[in-house]
Amino acid sequence: MAGVGELVQHREHPHPNTYLGAGKLDELKEELARADANLVACDDELSPRQERNLEGELGMPVIDRTAIILDIFASHAHTAEGKLQVELAQLEYNLARMRGLWSHLERLGGGIGTRGPGETQIETDRRLARDRIGALKRRLAQVRSSRAVMRAERQRAQLPSVALAGYTNAGKSTLLNALTGASVGVGDRLFQTLDPTTRLLRADGRDYLLTDTVGFIRKLPHQLVDAFGATLEETRLAALILHVADASVPEDELAMMIRAVEDVLDEIGAVEAPRVLVLCKADLIDDERRAELSYRHPDAVLVSGLSGEGIGPLTERIEEEFARTLVEIELLLPYGEGARLAELHELAGDLEREDRGEGVRIRARLPAAAAARFERFALSGDRA
Repeated sequence: MAGVGELVQHREHPHPNTYLGAGKLDELKEELARADANLVACDDELSPRQERNLEGELGMPVIDRTAIILDIFASHAHTAEGKLQVELAQLEYNLARMRGLWSHLERLGGGIGTRGPGETQIETDRRLARDRIGALKRRLAQVRSSRAVMRAERQRAQLPSVALAGYTNAGKSTLLNALTGASVGVGDRLFQTLDPTTRLLRADGRDYLLTDTVGFIRKLPHQLVDAFGATLEETRLAALILHVADASVPEDELAMMIRAVEDVLDEIGAVEAPRVLVLCKADLIDDERRAELSYRHPDAVLVSGLSGEGIGPLTERIEEEFARTLVEIELLLPYGEGARLAELHELAGDLEREDRGEGVRIRARLPAAAAARFERFALSGDRA
């Protein structure tokens, strides 16, 4: 579908009935006739009344921003969970728009004390939609429960979790592959990734869980935030968020994308985890743009998932962020606690050990939650 024209109106508030004012609506009619267009797409969310009135005024289908995004999601949903989430979002969006679909039948068969078949059909459709929405929410609740179980297993392993969050098509999946050696599917299109993908990242002897999640977008529809709650929870509960942004876009567009992602992160409650800005697609920018990015975003890490530039510094930055949360412990493990010693090696990566007659003296740095589990082995004066 190719766009043949664009019309912009600047006003303090959209018209409650037709979104556009009367004069701009007449101008739009002229533009549609001139371009021989057959569809109007609005880069904003329309109320059901605005959409219905616009279609009546223009004599052709009108779709809004939310409908377009939902259609894209539907075409990219391949897993069972992804399809459930998209279907739920579409049903919730369409439920309020069912009124009037059968208006041509509303007056048929009516009489005192009776209801026309049109009204009956609308009620039936809405009831079926509500029943399906309830069923989908129950199934997604099961998905959320399954994710919680898997997350608990990962937490028991005490592997630090890192989430890739960012504007859609910013390069998150390519970065995941570059950091972990995975072969996750990538594509130069919006919302390539819908389902979270978790891979193991090993850095300096320590393992991390790196998760790629659905991309965000400006004015992300609330239906999607609700429907993808289980997916977005992976980001909300991460110990570190890598905010991935596209360095190749103009600075004003980059600032808009960063702000949009920050807004969504705040909306889903991901406010406590530290964030690192990662500017991707360094292979697409020149020296002048590099200097500008260094000046405007001095704390960001510039990388290219394709060429590998910046992957080493980014890994070091991840280590630095987690190092700030580590506590130093000194333990005396009895020789019979071999499993505990192996666990410490896995959690701490590098550690100092000294074999003594009464056991193994260990000095290591661990996440606070993990350190608490070894408190009974702490040497006097060095309680974790």
